[in-house]
Amino acid sequence: MPSPIVVNLDAAEQARLREQMRRLRLLCPLLRLHILLLLAQHRSPTEIAEWLLCSRSSVYEVATRWRQGWRPGPETAEPDTSLALAPSLRRSLLALLRKPPAVEGWCRTRWSCATLALSLQARRGLKVSVETVRRWLHQLGWCWKRTKLSAKDNDPERGVKLARIRLVAETLRPRQALLFADELDIALLPKSGYQWMPKGTPVEVMTPGKNEKHYAAGAWDFRTGTVHYRFGPRKTNQLFRDLLDTLELRYPARRYDRIYVVVDNYKIHKAQAVERWLAAHSRFELLWLPTYCPRANPIERLFGDAHDKVTRNHKRKRLRDLVADVGRYLDRHGPWPYQLSRLYQEPEITAALRRLRKEKHAA
Repeated sequence: MPSPIVVNLDAAEQARLREQMRRLRLLCPLLRLHILLLLAQHRSPTEIAEWLLCSRSSVYEVATRWRQGWRPGPETAEPDTSLALAPSLRRSLLALLRKPPAVEGWCRTRWSCATLALSLQARRGLKVSVETVRRWLHQLGWCWKRTKLSAKDNDPERGVKLARIRLVAETLRPRQALLFADELDIALLPKSGYQWMPKGTPVEVMTPGKNEKHYAAGAWDFRTGTVHYRFGPRKTNQLFRDLLDTLELRYPARRYDRIYVVVDNYKIHKAQAVERWLAAHSRFELLWLPTYCPRANPIERLFGDAHDKVTRNHKRKRLRDLVADVGRYLDRHGPWPYQLSRLYQEPEITAALRRLRKEKHAA
């Protein structure tokens, strides 16, 4: 009769236990013996993998090593821990990852699993496979993905500018509004990005031949998460003034006494036509972001989402259709509950904020 013992484990717990078991017995000699004995009984790799809770690749690896002349010896009774990621090995691997490959003599700018394996062999005399190094990197929480370009954030007035924006955000009154503005480039030439596709069969995205561009100027409301935008064929101060006209209509004088608009240092925001517009509309005030500090502008995340969901790998043939897609995305997915970046909470910004508060009270 079958055993009456039943252990109730949910799927997540079973997956965790299997992962832990695989780490503990990675290439364990006892597992090899089990695989060999089951292969001798003419069991299929699929059956063996299911019974032993291992991968089929492990079964094929043992079979290949057997054909190449490997035979289990007396030492097989002891567990093989040579491929475990021991603390000292972890430190050595992290030390390699923290410095460029050129320091170790490699003529390349990025580490690969193969170069890491060879460097570990040269350093510690440990010969491991590329796949073992890959598994170690995953255990360390590392993954293979694209880098992100960033500019040097070294504006000498950085602290004062961010503190001024934070002060407005923390003292915002009901009849005041704070908006973060920026421009979005919409190109008919698709942005290339990752997507699921059949292995060995890359998905192609056709180029338009001649690239065309359109632009959007947007403003994100800090309090409500609403985004206001205007489209235009050129990224000029006229596009920015069109956005300001939209904000004037959306934030009427009967409800708002003061409207703060945070912008970067792009030239269209400092044009004389914009200064004349601001002089004629005293409710509006521009707050300036530090130079090369896009992380301080939450609308950058919104536009990044728009690129990721709409313009990346798109297959539109007409620019106006793509522009309409961007508009629908901005309309249907709001409000956008973003928060200010952690940059605003840095000690330097907090100290500058205290000084601004003292100056405000003294005045």
